[in-house]
Amino acid sequence: MAGVSPEAVPYGASPIFDENSLPEKLRNEHSTKDGTWGLLRVLEGEVELIFIDPPSQRLVSVDNPAPIPPQAPHFVRVTGPMKMQVEFYREHPLPDESRSERSVSRRPARRPA
Repeated sequence: MAGVSPEAVPYGASPIFDENSLPEKLRNEHSTKDGTWGLLRVLEGEVELIFIDPPSQRLVSVDNPAPIPPQAPHFVRVTGPMKMQVEFYREHPLPDESRSERSVSRRPARRPA
């Protein structure tokens, strides 16, 4: 898996979703449980990952997976045709990013309509 350290091993994963099958739960504010990191992987296309607090957003693409910290409120915004999956970890899945935490833009996030 490109971008994941050899030590970071997922213990689970979501199904693969496309722009039509992505559940409403993921399109609206939600979070992982305490101690659970997510890694949003886009297999085709791109999506926006929106964090609520602090407000920020990140464009996620095939070459740019996005870590999701435990209990961080967030949602996914579909921007066009895509396929994506979320993997679940017990530690930060991208150790190189753990020093800077989320590498996100600081544009104000918009809540889903």
